[in-house]
Amino acid sequence: MVRVRWKPTDGAMPLTSHSPRRAVPSNLPTMSKKREWELRDPEAKAEARNYAHPVPSRTYILRFLEERGVPVPFDDLAEAFELDPRERRALTVRLKAMVRDGQLIPNRRAGYCLVDRIALVTGVVNAHRDGFGYVVPDQDGADDVYLSPRSMRQLMHGDRVAVRIRGHDRRGRPEGSLVEVLERNTSSVVGKYRRKHGVGFVVPENPRIQHRIVVPGDAVATARPGQIVLVKITAQPTPHSQPIGRVVKVLGRPNAPGIEIEIAIHAHGLPTEWPKAVERAVRRLGKDVPAEAKRGREDLRHLPLLTIDGADARDFDDAVFCEPTASGWRLYVAIADVAHYVEAGAPLDEEARNRGTSVYFTRRVLPMLPELLSNGLCSLNPKVDRLCMVCEMRVGRDGKVSRPRFFEGVMRSHARLTYEEVAAMLFDGDAELRREHVQLLPHLEDLHDVFRALLAQRRKRGAIDFDIPEAYVELGEDRRIESISTYERNDAHRMIEECMIAANVSAARFLDRHELPTLYRVHDKPTEERFKDLKAFLATFGVPFPRVKEIQPRHFAQVLDRIKGKPYHTLVETVLLRSMARATYQPDNLGHFGLALPQYVHFTSPIRRYPDLLVHRAIKHALTGKKPDSFSYTPKDMDRLGKHCSMTEKRADDATRDAIAWLKCEFMLDKIGEVFEGVITGVTSFGVFVQLQDVFVEGLVHVTSLENDYYEFDASRHRLFGARTKKVYQLAAPLRVRVANVDMEQRRIDFEPVEPKVRSTAKRAPGKVPDGASRGRRRPTRPKRRRG
Repeated sequence: MVRVRWKPTDGAMPLTSHSPRRAVPSNLPTMSKKREWELRDPEAKAEARNYAHPVPSRTYILRFLEERGVPVPFDDLAEAFELDPRERRALTVRLKAMVRDGQLIPNRRAGYCLVDRIALVTGVVNAHRDGFGYVVPDQDGADDVYLSPRSMRQLMHGDRVAVRIRGHDRRGRPEGSLVEVLERNTSSVVGKYRRKHGVGFVVPENPRIQHRIVVPGDAVATARPGQIVLVKITAQPTPHSQPIGRVVKVLGRPNAPGIEIEIAIHAHGLPTEWPKAVERAVRRLGKDVPAEAKRGREDLRHLPLLTIDGADARDFDDAVFCEPTASGWRLYVAIADVAHYVEAGAPLDEEARNRGTSVYFTRRVLPMLPELLSNGLCSLNPKVDRLCMVCEMRVGRDGKVSRPRFFEGVMRSHARLTYEEVAAMLFDGDAELRREHVQLLPHLEDLHDVFRALLAQRRKRGAIDFDIPEAYVELGEDRRIESISTYERNDAHRMIEECMIAANVSAARFLDRHELPTLYRVHDKPTEERFKDLKAFLATFGVPFPRVKEIQPRHFAQVLDRIKGKPYHTLVETVLLRSMARATYQPDNLGHFGLALPQYVHFTSPIRRYPDLLVHRAIKHALTGKKPDSFSYTPKDMDRLGKHCSMTEKRADDATRDAIAWLKCEFMLDKIGEVFEGVITGVTSFGVFVQLQDVFVEGLVHVTSLENDYYEFDASRHRLFGARTKKVYQLAAPLRVRVANVDMEQRRIDFEPVEPKVRSTAKRAPGKVPDGASRGRRRPTRPKRRRG
């Protein structure tokens, strides 16, 4: 079988061992001479290598249209490129993909136009729950384009569109008008089925979808009002009508156990079913590693490699081992060799790319790979042979990593340990565990020594070390929350984390040295606006940010050191984290700000992250001695894959966060009226957000719930200030609250303050009447002011 890259979005047929490089109909003359586009297209060789019926690349099509200087219809393009019928079909799919990606747009005469020549902005619609929206442009660095609620009537969150800038709104934001919907990305919606005045409709659970999906009487299926349903969109919204759909699945009542996961899955479009082609491919795999797959690999089965993960982990990506040397240590990081089983372009690969990442809900996982691979053949389970990709490194006593070597190996994990077990053995001196794992103890102590050296180097370079406790949800047998507590990392977590960072950095340097396109894990520094807000926030606590011309990670680390042990430490740390940009995947190496590293990739989790699988393929390509230009992926391929993988990562985060928010709301339903101690975690013009100290649930104290007054919002000091009462509600201040309301549909919890009433301590002289009042007559009262 020839390993190839298959691009389904471009529509060309992949090469296999059974398909000719070009199949020309018998009634057409054979073209022995190369066509003009084959001579001028810089990517023609890659097209011919990867497709049975190659057509001009996107790059050449864009250049051709630029040279023509006018919109060109499809027939003229096909004639100019001298394409046969099969190639014309492939070109049709490629042009559709270019329209969808915002590179081209057809005009009313069916001519293909260059988007940048007709002053259009293409991008993805980001809808707001208040009805308006933005277009996030495809062009990096371009400002988002505002769309009015009127424009949003015919759009849904996630649609790809082309808009024309028609001016700027009163805030100076570019405002656009819709020109073309390039691609509809909402085909189904999950929500609550309702009926009103004889008309059935579905209210989406996703607050970004403001439309009500009309469900005709013959499309209701078995749904009953109040049930959560999945509805398939049969007609998209228009300027004059709501979208229309039909119920395809009844998920259950809103209070059904586990309903929050079903809602999150369908609201965010997470794939749950395996295509039949994937199921067939998995059935062909055995449960054990075949002997022929082990040939030619370095045998590491004698090394006491072991896995250290969470207690509930089921897929084990990585195993570690180290041994002392004269100058430090030799560290092995062995990673599951997923690329051996998941070939580029195969059905398994396409579904893994589609999913992008595994999604971890409470008590349920949506894996990126089928269970036979994720928990079986690829997982580094103890006492069984497994194929692995190994990064062998030398770590000096100063924590510097040198002489990394990558190779394919076969290993056998000697033990599966948890973070808690390792911490108990190394730091708590648990005698029973130490006796049980007496043979592994020396290796664990060596790992701890390596960790301390790597940690010293991390601090020296000024990496930011966030250590915010995570909320841990404990579910009962009925799949409802029993308790919410915090889960804090220990040095066992950090030990494995530092080993993985060392391997990831080594992989980035290896691929950079071999000049292979890859996906870097990029973390940019905070924007000027966020940095300005952060400095103002820190000033409210008397914590100055270092005065520097250019901010560096070490400056954030200095702030964290300065606030250690303070009551507001966790809050300030959270605000620092929120000020950071979100890390993304992209082919351009811009460094990792948070880790203070000039280059960084993800190499250590290919079972659950698709970018890691791409990194493994690039390393394997280099190990075979092949040239970069023969690699199956181009920088443009990586650019598209980077955007997709960043999207799937965010999609997973949003889905799991929504599921937890649902569970927290459900947890608080029977606590309405109860009083809790809390701390103010956010201040806005409409109220303050309070997190309860005991149950780690956040809710809103609306400004109308505060003491009757006009409240001024001071954004720089993060506080609300009462004009008459002088009452101040400030970030990080304690506040006792009562649970007032829980809105399951909006995932919102409302609190009201419980504060002692302040009585005047001024003493009044006996018999003295206050100014403005007279004996025997009631003092006139002022009308009450309306709350702010």
